[in-house]
Amino acid sequence: MRTPVRICGALLALTTATLIPATALGQAWPNRPVTVIVPFPAGTSPDIVARYLAMKLQERIGQPFIVDNKAGAGGAIGAEAAARAAPDGHTSIFLVNSIVTMNQFIYKKLNYDPAKDFAPVSMVAAVPYVLLAHRDFPSRTLKDLIAAAKAKPGGIDYASAGIGGAGHVIVELLSSLVGIQMTHIPFKAGGLAAVIGGQVPLMLQPTTTALAQVQKGTLIALGTTSTKRLSMLPDVPSIDEIIPGFAADGWQGLMVPAGTPSPVVERLNRAIAAILAMAETTERFASLGIEPWPSSPQQMGAVIEQDTAKWGKVIRNARIEAQ
Repeated sequence: MRTPVRICGALLALTTATLIPATALGQAWPNRPVTVIVPFPAGTSPDIVARYLAMKLQERIGQPFIVDNKAGAGGAIGAEAAARAAPDGHTSIFLVNSIVTMNQFIYKKLNYDPAKDFAPVSMVAAVPYVLLAHRDFPSRTLKDLIAAAKAKPGGIDYASAGIGGAGHVIVELLSSLVGIQMTHIPFKAGGLAAVIGGQVPLMLQPTTTALAQVQKGTLIALGTTSTKRLSMLPDVPSIDEIIPGFAADGWQGLMVPAGTPSPVVERLNRAIAAILAMAETTERFASLGIEPWPSSPQQMGAVIEQDTAKWGKVIRNARIEAQ
């Protein structure tokens, strides 16, 4: 049904007033440096990938893309900063899946809304994790670890970067599938160093930071979360080989504050797709044990919806709550 003419005029005036600034902004963007918030410390897996992406976006778009590390509270501090930023395309957030699929089940109060405060731009990388053990740990395989944990419930410790982070939630998923109980030791920082030093025997780490430790022999790898063996760790089984149906790869991607003009989102998406198609990127990511994952904003949104349902169930069953 056509809208009456007298209403059309009013709506046209309102729509024009609303859309012209956004359109103009999209055409002019970016007119100053773009901040890329990374809600984790420098040197962590998302920081490594974000800095590479920022460098390539700067080369392609012609304005500086500046990484701003805002770590803390499982990524919630950086996420809040991004959610409160002006939606003008000059602030984005490079995040991992836990920021928008896990935190809402772990923290009683979040100062951002994962479903409403961000707009998807693109997935960037699929990131497998590696279950690492101190080199003197007596269980040399995942099967040995499961048997030892069953023999002594709660007697084996594992470290993570914090309560409710991916390294915590994924281990709880593994434990639930095989009926074991291990003791979680959360760290604000230095968890990996504690495993290397032998203070805690186990930790789940992204390939971006795990591979170097395995290759140097400082830690041993018991399994990977990918559904197939990694080319960089061909002798390490995927956890799925030992626990059929297990799947828990992480991902990293770019989002912007909700309300960011669609021309900005579209230009960013095209630039990221071009960067991920580069041979240089494929080689760089392969050296880190990760894979490029280009997507449309709609595809990214669908993955977030699916992962939210999956990890919400795991977190509720494990009764994981931030202290």
